[in-house]
Amino acid sequence: MRCDVERSVMNNRARTLRAFFRGIARIQKTFTIEIGPLRARGVPAVLLGVTGIILASGVTAALAKGATRLPETLGEARGLADALNASAAARLKS
Repeated sequence: MRCDVERSVMNNRARTLRAFFRGIARIQKTFTIEIGPLRARGVPAVLLGVTGIILASGVTAALAKGATRLPETLGEARGLADALNASAAARLKS
């Protein structure tokens, strides 16, 4: 009698677990990402999504770490762009 009760409990757990994994399988099959020419469906799409989230958090952390130097860096980049444009304009005039 006790063995039947334990078997019944285990069968209920197995049934619940199978239903859960079926639901996850349906979700991952319908998951798609399309970015320009890049198209992914299913597990690769999920992996791309997770990779994008991780990259975004890394960029955010890097920007937060270097936030004090950002105005200086942007000023230097602007000066470099102006210098490159000036030399290109000088070459075109001659």
